Amino acid sequence: MATLSHDLAIEILRGLSVKDLLRFQCVSKLWCSSIKDSYFIKLHLSDSLKTNTNHSLILRKSGYDFVSVNYDSPKTTQRLNHPLGEQKKPVKILGSCNGLLALIDDDNRIFLWNPSTRKSQVLPSTEIDFSSASSFFPRSTYYGFGYDPISDDYKLVRMVQLHGNNKRYLHSEAKVYSLRSNCWRRIKDFCFYLILHRKFGILANNALHWMVFKTPQSWKQNLVGFDLGTEEFRFLELPDLCLDKLFCYDIKAMGGFICLTATYRELDTVVVDVWIMKEYGVKESWSKLISWNEPHFIPRFPSLVVPLAFSKNGDKVLFNISYKCRNFGKWYNLRDKFVWYDLWGERVEKVEIRGIPTSFDVHFYVESLVPINGNAVMINN
Repeated sequence: MATLSHDLAIEILRGLSVKDLLRFQCVSKLWCSSIKDSYFIKLHLSDSLKTNTNHSLILRKSGYDFVSVNYDSPKTTQRLNHPLGEQKKPVKILGSCNGLLALIDDDNRIFLWNPSTRKSQVLPSTEIDFSSASSFFPRSTYYGFGYDPISDDYKLVRMVQLHGNNKRYLHSEAKVYSLRSNCWRRIKDFCFYLILHRKFGILANNALHWMVFKTPQSWKQNLVGFDLGTEEFRFLELPDLCLDKLFCYDIKAMGGFICLTATYRELDTVVVDVWIMKEYGVKESWSKLISWNEPHFIPRFPSLVVPLAFSKNGDKVLFNISYKCRNFGKWYNLRDKFVWYDLWGERVEKVEIRGIPTSFDVHFYVESLVPINGNAVMINN
């Protein structure tokens, strides 16, 4: 019986799922070392991103339960065991990148977690370097997680902002955690005002993005990006929108592009416009991808309509719709659902998923073998 050459075996292995690759590490020492090799890990991840395979959605429900869904053919869910295991403590997802998730619990402990390999790591803690006199003022904290290909490093950004009376801006602080060095560094403070309900940065074009105000009194929202290589902030111009309409903005990354969603009422109809920045940083490159007028899918306002991903062949867009209510000054999700929007036929199709919770947070995720290397405590489920 003829045996496969090693090169041919690698070509076959790079097209398999992470689950299969973990099993095939037991075939031989050569296969095990090849699958764990950093070159193969990057090759497999690159193939997954280019071919739009090994992708899923991760849903967080009840604050501490996680399930995954195959986004291109969503039918059933699979429960995931996160680093805290059976501890019923709320955990939030700060960001997702190349198969790694950044998580934070109620004790402000931050974890990096690869759900595919079930490896995780607790990050070292870092103090907030404000003076003691500032500790009496309200504080808001914002995060973003991403990968810098220049330094081949995963970075977590933490921005803290203090407010005085009437939300008058007082002080800011920005720090970056490096997985490669396993430590935090303080960087230059930021000079804008973050929007309270949008605390997690959106990753696209090797940069993290938030919607912000330029001054505390400003009513106009702006888009700011943080370059993970240079570690500098810059403002990005939004498309020209009709300012006489009541907008609900949201930003996401989709297909590698920054994506802006504007939801508004026009007479008795709810309209959802989706814009994509085709050339990063160029205002003129904003292009309207969708103008969706489907009032029966969005029966009351406010609701949040967010595009998540293109289908595998690129002809449809998957949306998450969250119906919200306000109680004691805070917004809460009443119900969530998924729909496909057909770009060519401009039709909308409901997505039925067994085992899906009524309300959830959703994050786009690509399965990978990316390791979590560092000197911090390791937690394996």
